[in-house]
Amino acid sequence: MVEEGSTLLWRMEISVAEAEKRTGKNTVNMQEIFTVYLIETRPIDAITEGHNPAPDSLWRRYSEFEILRNYLLVTYPFIVVPPLPEKRAEFVWHKLSADNMDPDFVERRRVGLENFLLRVASHLVLSNDKILYHFLTEADSRIKALSATFRVKNPDKRFTEMKHYSDELQSLTSQLLRVRARVADRLYGVYKVHGNYGRVFSEWSALEKEMGDGLQSAGHHMDAYAASVDDILEEEEHYADQLKEYLFYAEALRAVCRKHELTQYELETASSDLISKKQQREELATGMVRTFSFKGMTNKLFGQETPEQREAKLSLLEEQIVQGEE
Repeated sequence: MVEEGSTLLWRMEISVAEAEKRTGKNTVNMQEIFTVYLIETRPIDAITEGHNPAPDSLWRRYSEFEILRNYLLVTYPFIVVPPLPEKRAEFVWHKLSADNMDPDFVERRRVGLENFLLRVASHLVLSNDKILYHFLTEADSRIKALSATFRVKNPDKRFTEMKHYSDELQSLTSQLLRVRARVADRLYGVYKVHGNYGRVFSEWSALEKEMGDGLQSAGHHMDAYAASVDDILEEEEHYADQLKEYLFYAEALRAVCRKHELTQYELETASSDLISKKQQREELATGMVRTFSFKGMTNKLFGQETPEQREAKLSLLEEQIVQGEE
């Protein structure tokens, strides 16, 4: 039993202990390399009682963390769900690797995933969700099945096109910013090299009598070139900021599409439930059961309901149908 006001973190020790690189086939049967993360859990009660049991552990991919967070977003739209670390190294330059398999990036992502779990597990509402508990303790396909749970049956074409447009805009803008970061990294290297050359030539000119003026002039030229590269970098940073605005607007568009999908999903669920209630009302009113059910079998074995029971159920169904139509 869960105590009122308690969180999962008070009852369970949670950590993302390590990351491991693996190879396997993706959904289109092509070989791919991916990273999995080891989640370890241990009950707090056993630790406080002086026992030190081996932790329960299972491996999860980053995509499964994404599915969990999307589920929490849909199920708890009124709660600020903690963010995940970035899936890909973006906008990095100057000493940082953009390789998703880079050990430093994988380690930073491991820490970010652990922080995500700890934040969710310390939330009074999110931490008591059954799917979260299954995610931490059961290595089954339940989480993967969630990815298909919230797909709408009849998506609005306008929002589908908007979603595709925002996805493409975000992808292309991200690629452009990544290329710009690599170019900026190389330009920065040019700036540093010529800045050093300018200082070296200026110091050298003080030691030479015949070549002093030429060396001094060369040093000034190197300084001027380094300064021009610095100006270019500052100007490009201004353009990069404008590109980032497009990137953020693309994310805002995607958020609108996600909200519409959630609303559409809720509408379809309510419509399906309403159809089911109307069918139940018709079966109660006519006494004919169209589909096989346990209730129909029990009626045949133990007799039909009394008129009073049927009227009470019909009255309840009528109220539920009115609520469903609203």
